[in-house]
Amino acid sequence: MTVKERFARVIEWFSATMPVAETELHYDNPYQLLVAVILSAQCTDKRVNIITPPLFEAFPTPEAMAAASVEEIYEYIKSCSYPNNKSRSLSGMARKLVEDFGGEVPSDIDLLMTLPGVGRKTANVILSVVYNQATMAVDTHVFRVSERIGLTTGSKTPLATEKQLVKYIPEELIPKAHHWLILHGRYVCKARRPDCLNCGLKPVCRYYSKNTSAEK
Repeated sequence: MTVKERFARVIEWFSATMPVAETELHYDNPYQLLVAVILSAQCTDKRVNIITPPLFEAFPTPEAMAAASVEEIYEYIKSCSYPNNKSRSLSGMARKLVEDFGGEVPSDIDLLMTLPGVGRKTANVILSVVYNQATMAVDTHVFRVSERIGLTTGSKTPLATEKQLVKYIPEELIPKAHHWLILHGRYVCKARRPDCLNCGLKPVCRYYSKNTSAEK
């Protein structure tokens, strides 16, 4: 099976089985999503969704968060991973958002990445989810699932994975494909114990093919 054929069959399966694929983070506007994505680094979406309601009630706008101290922000997010670093990032992000962008979340990747706490993955999530741009955010799920299935080969970095994926996925499907791979990795193709027996991608999965061949 060629790479192009594998992509076509994977896209066909996801389109049929997961026609609606969206972020599981709860948000009402671009600012809230940006905060939630920063908090989600090495933390579950479930935990982030517990943290953000009181956080957004206390700091409903970038201006409100920019006016808060790092210590005040920390008190609301201390149950997430790396709360010290994230409270500093949120404080710096909010201040820069207000000072440089009038409180509006930019729609340009380079501008987004000037914000504290925002790397390429976070920027791509914002561009994809908020602005529906054809950007592929590569987190640990996307990185793992893409390699296992065989959509990527030998990618050593998230950027290499991103480039391989956007090469073969139709531009209009890239925002949705990001969520396909994340959700598949979260609930089926898990890191420690992938649920291969209940996975509909078995016929095209390189990982499954190699492991079943080795068992024979």
